[in-house]
Amino acid sequence: MSQTLTLRRPDDWHLHLRDGAMLRAVLPESARHFARAIIMPNLVPPVVTSADARAYRDRIMAALPEGMEFTPLMTLYLTEQTDAHDVAAAHANGLISAVKLYPAGATTNSASGVRDFDKVRGVLDKMAEIGLPLCVHGEVTEPEIDIFDREAVFIDRVLDPVRRATPGLRVVMEHITTRDGVDYVRSNAQDLAATITTHHLVINRNHILVGGIKPHYYCLPVAKRETHRLALRRAATSGDARFFLGTDSAPHTDPNKESACGCAGCFTAPNTMSILAHVFEEEDALDRLEGFTSLNGPAFYGLPPNEARITLTKDDPVPYPDKIDTGDGPVSVFNPGYALHWRVD
Repeated sequence: MSQTLTLRRPDDWHLHLRDGAMLRAVLPESARHFARAIIMPNLVPPVVTSADARAYRDRIMAALPEGMEFTPLMTLYLTEQTDAHDVAAAHANGLISAVKLYPAGATTNSASGVRDFDKVRGVLDKMAEIGLPLCVHGEVTEPEIDIFDREAVFIDRVLDPVRRATPGLRVVMEHITTRDGVDYVRSNAQDLAATITTHHLVINRNHILVGGIKPHYYCLPVAKRETHRLALRRAATSGDARFFLGTDSAPHTDPNKESACGCAGCFTAPNTMSILAHVFEEEDALDRLEGFTSLNGPAFYGLPPNEARITLTKDDPVPYPDKIDTGDGPVSVFNPGYALHWRVD
């Protein structure tokens, strides 16, 4: 006998849509289920000014298929040349919902990111004043730091000092991957939240490396030990409003994923809700899925939850495509490694 679950329509608080042909191909996969999404600005060139954000938003809306409803929540890419007045004006007119911090060299298209935090102090102070959230890719990039330790070191060396120096700055630790990240969020009562991706609830580093390298499981921040994955699952399913969904769905073509220097990112937009229902059911927490996907994020960003509802039905195995075709080439859909039985109706 089938089982159903009705939720407010979810939002995605961390999404890569790319541009051009890739944008046109992947946007419907997110708009099908999600009402809103925080749009990542790490294009080439990056989205660094209000004019850039407005132009990118226009391209997204032009690519949205007729009949679909979706609101892109735009962000600016923080650089050492970012103009605090431009940021404040973009926030005041509703153009942007956050500013994104990439430490230089941390991930895809992050070369323009911040190296000297003293040079962005004025921007951070203005953001604290106006209540504009800072979305953080939380990794240090010094070559002597092991890649599996980058998040924990970032919290100690960068994030905590920045927050102490900028009282009132509202921060989202994006795509946390460690128990350290979970514990840091839980130790702070206000102005701090974290997104958790779908794939980091499913895979640990063994999935990437054991039995041969699995390029479609390679992401940044990289998946960590099983103890960290279990900490993320406990946080996501706990009901704690400081944790919410940010898929970090990041499409790359198969040739770019499967090359000698493969790109980082998992494309999870088509099957995220099915995977999450599976995970939350395993954790006996289906009653908390709506909070994680539909309520906690809007509360942090000061937005109302969506009025529209979606229904998930548990029945026969749910088909989803292995790949989607784009004008740039095929993109593989994240495979959790097991059958999915929750479908979005």
